[in-house]
Amino acid sequence: MRDEVRSPAESQVNTARPVALVTGASSGIGSAIARSLAPTHDLLLGGRDETSLSLLAAELPGAQAWPFDLTNTASADLATLSRLDVLVHSAGVALLGPLSQATDDDWRRTFEVNVFAVAELTRLLLPRLRAAAGQVVLVNSGAGLRVNPGWGVYAASKYALRAYADALRADEPALRVTSVFPGRTDTPMQQEVRRQEGGDYDATQYLDPASVGRAVASAVLATPDAHITELVIRPQPR
Repeated sequence: MRDEVRSPAESQVNTARPVALVTGASSGIGSAIARSLAPTHDLLLGGRDETSLSLLAAELPGAQAWPFDLTNTASADLATLSRLDVLVHSAGVALLGPLSQATDDDWRRTFEVNVFAVAELTRLLLPRLRAAAGQVVLVNSGAGLRVNPGWGVYAASKYALRAYADALRADEPALRVTSVFPGRTDTPMQQEVRRQEGGDYDATQYLDPASVGRAVASAVLATPDAHITELVIRPQPR
């Protein structure tokens, strides 16, 4: 998140409303979560695809495209972000294959995006989240609950993300921390997964990303006495 980043200070975010930062907002589940939060929150739409982020921001009042590299974040990049109520981690990568073929680069790339970048961005934003008694939402996966053949590297990263969420919840009792475990969802990432698996793609068999977005919004909008710690969402057979 260096030279190419636009500072939040340049935005017209109306801080009378709560502010949510959604990573991976350019498509798929991240975009759907942003749409579900837009009626109640001003949004920072994080991701790498500036064009897609700008198009989404144009649709959502109070939203701003905020292109950045999740794996290259520093405190100076966030200095002008004065308020944050909700942090949604939706960015991720999935590299499939048997462990016997998983290279050091595969392991490092997967954990860099799915775990290390999440931990660092959260650490940097904790002062704002604490001030708001805010919420962190971590979009996990069914692979964070069980492991299937060929999914070892990805599942290991998602199990680590699940543990990170549990630890954050224990360390920061003033925050609400929600892990979300969607099943297979109709997204560009799922299309790439099916390509790696060598299978056909049938969108009718998968969750609508909007369904995941609405479920996340329900956790964010829960009454102050309620802390929804985990959401497991599965496609209904059709």
